Amino acid sequence: MAALYLSLGTNQGDRKKALETAAKYISERIGRIVQASAVYETEPWGFDSNNLFLNQVLCIDTTLKAVDILDLTQQIEIEMGRTTKSSNGVYSDRVIDIDILLYGDICMQTERLTIPHPLMQKRRFVLEPLAEIAAHTVHPVSGKTIKELLEQTD
Repeated sequence: MAALYLSLGTNQGDRKKALETAAKYISERIGRIVQASAVYETEPWGFDSNNLFLNQVLCIDTTLKAVDILDLTQQIEIEMGRTTKSSNGVYSDRVIDIDILLYGDICMQTERLTIPHPLMQKRRFVLEPLAEIAAHTVHPVSGKTIKELLEQTD
């Protein structure tokens, strides 16, 4: 079993409930939640909104294939009311966003999925909660620990 790290974000509706619901679905469909970071309230990243985000990172034990995890996380987003995904760097408010950050030492890039997440090292709202539960985990592309990546982030 490889450790899977997922980032959860929400800035619409009952944000706390959205994180709880997403975690419940993840534990039922993807694998056992081994660790959960604290919940962080953050400014929107990459777009303007009056709605602050709640962000959290989960570590999950799973044996599923990465593409199956992607399908399941996207299905959870749809079931929870997310109607559009970000595209071409255009972001918007959302009920829930679930991103695959790291999956063991897997490095892959397909049309649908890139692991490790290609923007994670630029996002403090991802690195802070990730460093809380996986500070010494090494990013398989950069070779740096999550703590080191966080220290280099604005």
